[in-house]
Amino acid sequence: MKSALLNTLLVFTTVGISTGTGAQAASKEPAYPTKPVRFIVPQPPSGTADMLARMIGQKLSDSLGHQFVIDNRPGVSGTIGSDIVAKARPDGYTILMTLTSHTTTPSMYAKLPYDAIKDFAPVSMVTSAALILIVNPAVPAHSVKELIALAKSRPNQLNFTAAAIGSGGHLAGEMLKSMGGFTATYVNYRGTGPAIVALLGNEVQFMFAGLLPAQVQIKANRVRGIAVTSPKRSPFIPDLPTVAESGLSSFEVVGWYGVLAPAGTPPSIVRRLNTAIVKVLGLPDIRERIAGQGAEVVGDTPAHFDGFLKADIARWAPIIKASGARVQ
Repeated sequence: MKSALLNTLLVFTTVGISTGTGAQAASKEPAYPTKPVRFIVPQPPSGTADMLARMIGQKLSDSLGHQFVIDNRPGVSGTIGSDIVAKARPDGYTILMTLTSHTTTPSMYAKLPYDAIKDFAPVSMVTSAALILIVNPAVPAHSVKELIALAKSRPNQLNFTAAAIGSGGHLAGEMLKSMGGFTATYVNYRGTGPAIVALLGNEVQFMFAGLLPAQVQIKANRVRGIAVTSPKRSPFIPDLPTVAESGLSSFEVVGWYGVLAPAGTPPSIVRRLNTAIVKVLGLPDIRERIAGQGAEVVGDTPAHFDGFLKADIARWAPIIKASGARVQ
């Protein structure tokens, strides 16, 4: 009897110690946030990154109880804002709304003040969006195959453009040239608006544009839509095939936005941010507003986002090298 009682006491004592240890371990995770969070946006106000950061930041402020303060730091293809976050204290109180240029600048710039992978802790991808390949109506091509055949029959006679050198649209054009085995000349204009005006005037014959500006021109019959750059057809314009469907099976270009923290940010804080952001992205009003921008909600894990960033940098490196789009 005494032996049984002793064993019972030992069990309860062990459980008590174990429970206490667990509670102590749990209490070691820092409360977060306990003060305002600086949300760096490496683009000017009113840009897509700014819109997403403000929209998500407000919801995070409401759900986490402390203000997420938007701090626009544009310039040098997003590297100014990114460098601020790379060098910030890794405590979760400085985060970055990053975008596609994060994985192209490592190959475009001879030297960056940070390492695009090692100096950041991925939190979550936020959105992704396809580009649309559009042509001037005077171009006798109604498919990717026809455009490639036309370009091959007219070496260096076709021009193309995009929002900027090194943008997703520019690199999509370079990728199409490389995979299609033809030559064409890139002509740079300052921004999507001037680039589309040049396409309408047939100064350039094709371009890869964002979904919304492209759709406006397609619906007005000012340009012809040929294909989308995503791996599957866009739900916003399902009648257009993908470039991959034309035979270029590995062709894929998506514009994306995501959240990064400085490297070394405690995993518990990264997890808390990730959980909160994914929850925000699931809200009906947020999903509706993002869809209104022609983008799709993502909301993935830190590990998945990390893998994507590494693969994207590796994928763009040879394309950028071949294009000569390099800044010293």
